[in-house]
Formats: sequence, C-alpha cells, structure tokens
Amino acid sequence: MNRKTLLLAVLGVALAAFVGGAWYASAPAPTAAATASPADEQRLVRPYSPLLGPEDASVTLVEFFDPACEACRAFYPVVERIRAEYPEDVRVVLRYTPFHGAGSELAIKVLEAARMQDVFIPVLEALLERQPQWASHDAPAEDSIFEIAGEAGLDVELARQQIMMPDVIAVLNQDRADVEAVGIRQTPTFFVNGKPLPSFGAEQLIELVTSEVEAARTN
Repeated sequence: MNRKTLLLAVLGVALAAFVGGAWYASAPAPTAAATASPADEQRLVRPYSPLLGPEDASVTLVEFFDPACEACRAFYPVVERIRAEYPEDVRVVLRYTPFHGAGSELAIKVLEAARMQDVFIPVLEALLERQPQWASHDAPAEDSIFEIAGEAGLDVELARQQIMMPDVIAVLNQDRADVEAVGIRQTPTFFVNGKPLPSFGAEQLIELVTSEVEAARTN
C-alpha cells in the first residue's frame, strides 16, 4: 500500500463522521446556503488559485478549503475519487478559507511556498494526514507545520523566506475578500460549474459533478 492509498484509506474512515448531513462549522452558521450569482462567479476562480487537473476541463469543482478543518480533511478522499473518476473532465480549484486563525494562515502560506517549490500535493497530503498533530484549535502547533512540510519535501529555509513574499500575502488577502463576498460561512463549501450543492454531503457532491460531466459530454 503506497502512501497516497494509505492516506485515502485513513481519511475515508474519517469521512464517516460527516456524511450524515452536517459538517464542521468554521464560522457562524449562515441563514441560507452560499450561492454564486453571475457577479460572484468571477470570484470563485482566480488565475492564481491552486488547480488540480487539466486547465481545459469541462467541469470546474471549486472547494473553499481550510487546511485546519476536520471536514476538509475528511472530504479529501471524495475529491480525489472524483478526480480519479474523471481525470480529463474535472478540474479542482482550491480557495483558501482561513477560518481557524493563525494555524490556518501559516499552513496556507506554507502550501503556497510548496507550490512554488513544486511539492504542493505531497505537502498538502502530509498536512492533512497529520492534521491532528498541528491543527489544535486551542493552541495550533505552528512549528509542527514546517516540520511536517519539510518531511514531505519542502525546503523549509527557503519556505520561511517565501511565505513573507508580497505575492503570497496578496493571495491570502484576495481569498479572504472573495470568501466574504461570496458568503462562505462553513468549510468545505463546494461549487460545481458555479452551482452550489442542493444539500451538503459526499453523495450530493458526486452526483452534481457526474451530472455536469454528462451534460458537458452530450453538448
């Protein structure tokens, strides 16, 4: 069993805690589900956003994501299943949503450094796999973020410089602004081709992606 298979197996077990229809609320509960109006759709995908999958894919799955969020960790294998099922049809866009304070913000900056160093996926998976080690909501173990990322292939000394770059700060600030503008209150929040889930859940996400893929294939 390779490392990625092990990660998916472990996180697949964690997902069972969330598929009943509730997910971790990272901010005060909204009065209605987040929606994307035509004016908002440009805020769902930014040119700089982390992209997993082909750029010209017919279906865009946007995830508003917090690396410190337990439900985001639990849903990672669902998103990976979708990517594996539709490798040419679906692209996944990650939008940073730092609802858990300093730990989230540092993890996001480290992920941006990892992207610069071409080790984004290994670092992302390592941070998710070992999330309980660093993402305590009461006292996030920020030193552990660098340790975990370093073990996944990040050049930590270089990363400490990269996370201070204006471009990295700008990414975090713009994502914060888009989170507020779109009305994101909980993580993960998903949009598929600009459409929010009719109700939250793994099956609902898979079904919406499947319907959008099938519609694109028939056009």
